[in-house]
Amino acid sequence: MAKQTSIITLKGRVGRLSFYKTRDGYLAREKGGVEKSRIMNDPRYARTRENMREFADNANSTKLVKDALRTVTTKVSDQRLGLRLNQRLMKVLKSDEISIRGERKVKNGNWDLLGGMELNIRASLTKTLLFQIQPVDSAATWEIQIPAFLPTNEIAYPVEAQGFKITATGVGLDFDANSRSIQTSATPILPVSVPMEATVLSIDKSQLSGTHFLFVLSVEFYLNVNQEDYHLNNGDYNAGQILGVSKT
Repeated sequence: MAKQTSIITLKGRVGRLSFYKTRDGYLAREKGGVEKSRIMNDPRYARTRENMREFADNANSTKLVKDALRTVTTKVSDQRLGLRLNQRLMKVLKSDEISIRGERKVKNGNWDLLGGMELNIRASLTKTLLFQIQPVDSAATWEIQIPAFLPTNEIAYPVEAQGFKITATGVGLDFDANSRSIQTSATPILPVSVPMEATVLSIDKSQLSGTHFLFVLSVEFYLNVNQEDYHLNNGDYNAGQILGVSKT
């Protein structure tokens, strides 16, 4: 590390040299790091290149899943959902048992590792919807059978909420084609003060294209003002969970 002794006090970068001020005066240092060409070609950086390829696949896969779930996560999510999803998908990638190191891919991993993931860590779905949630998965449909219940007893809703909506969402993903499809089935916005009748939310699998599938159940809360329903501003109590996963 060089120390400037002249009266010229530079700050910033000149070529490969960076000039900066410290309590010891003005210092200069050469740009560090390894040249990209060396990383991409030197045999000693083979492991780094392997990691780079797998990180890239994970990043692309995370983006595809986030885009597919956007209709849900715009209403049900926390600030770290993207990071948590990236970490979970990296576990899926590392579970790939058919590819060599450096070539492992999310699409080849254990897709079941996404099951049970909460979309909003501030509100767990099972602690928000207190009735029994029992998905029914068949070759043709993915269904949630909701029993008749009284919301004041079976939903942990915020005190200011006047209405709620429960939604089932199915998404299909094709990692090779970078494509996605989506289907939803939802209740209307219902008042929290009125008993709810039994209903079935059903996703028609024939409308989903792709090789990997996710099925989500979510609940949102509303405030009614002059006969109009509005989302509660903070969204802290909206909950969602990946309840079903499958792949072909």
